[in-house]
Amino acid sequence: MDRSHFLEITAYIGVFIVLFLVFFLLTLKRKQRLSNWLLAFFLFVSAVDACKFLMHGFPVNFINLEVFRWSIVYLVPASFYLYVLSVCFSNFRLKPKHVLHAIPFAAFNLYLMAEIYFEDSVMKLHFIKTMNQAPIMQFFYFLFEFLFQAYFIASLLVIKKSKTVYFENYTNPNISVFNSLYKITILYYTLHFIVLLRWLITLIFGLGEARQWIVTLDGVAFLFCTCWYLYVALNNPEFFRGVNSHLQPITESVTKQKSLPIIDDKKNKQIEFLKKFMIEKEPYLDSSLTIQDLSEQVKIPVKDLSTLINLYMDKHFFDFVNEYRIEKAKEILKDSPQREPTILEILYQVGFNSKSSFSSSFKKHTGKTPTDFRKNPN
Repeated sequence: MDRSHFLEITAYIGVFIVLFLVFFLLTLKRKQRLSNWLLAFFLFVSAVDACKFLMHGFPVNFINLEVFRWSIVYLVPASFYLYVLSVCFSNFRLKPKHVLHAIPFAAFNLYLMAEIYFEDSVMKLHFIKTMNQAPIMQFFYFLFEFLFQAYFIASLLVIKKSKTVYFENYTNPNISVFNSLYKITILYYTLHFIVLLRWLITLIFGLGEARQWIVTLDGVAFLFCTCWYLYVALNNPEFFRGVNSHLQPITESVTKQKSLPIIDDKKNKQIEFLKKFMIEKEPYLDSSLTIQDLSEQVKIPVKDLSTLINLYMDKHFFDFVNEYRIEKAKEILKDSPQREPTILEILYQVGFNSKSSFSSSFKKHTGKTPTDFRKNPN
């Protein structure tokens, strides 16, 4: 089997997997359907772009259709960014303003409409042969690369912000699923980096052997990415809980200070009251506890409570609550009459809802796994 046939088979498998995943996402019944639809759209337009691997030469009889396919790439970075927003923020909704993301796609098609769509075949072929030298086409190449980099950076910033907000306001986030979102973003950029490498090789060495190897690598990478998307979608049908987009990291909602804030008598009393409340009332046993819930119970405004925990106690709300859960779990594991409950039963009993989250938090606070601690609690 030569390289061209291998690339073609790889592309067929990749496109088939993508279309299967698109169908799966569109038919999957879940509460947050918008993120599924946005991911399905992103994968579909990526599959349309991947059809280039299935072509043998330029489709002269379908020039308009092929040129329109080129314009599809201007929707890919924006659709991925909107997908990240929908996953990270539970209250994200598509609004009329989001249509602005399609302006580059519309502008490119308007240009193609004037230069190629309504021209005869001779003029179309002439345009295609000389388009790489056209200043406007070079502008659109630059625009696409600029948009890709901008959307990629914006996606990483959204993920970083949502993670910070989650730790400051929620407990028991599914970290493994969150990491999957981050890996998908990095994988998406890696795939684009291979495309950039292909352009660079073409510019330096032309349409030679080196470029053909990069094209083959591009096709294999596309197949690998689609398999990874499929794995993530099937392994995490309830993909990341998401945070409220109106919440801001505590460092953005209060004045930044160059040094640690001074703890006066009032703050000391609030801290002691909060610690006493956590020990006596055990609100952490609620696996869905949020900082808003705790704020209502201790009668402290959310912003003040968040500042007290994150700045004055120098802890994320996530770590603050889980410390009490771990201490409770240690008591149960040490208690001889209660040695019968399984680790799974204990983690649910103390407020965790994920075995991986419980194990990582327990080892972080004790240096041991729950099983090792049960065997040697000293």
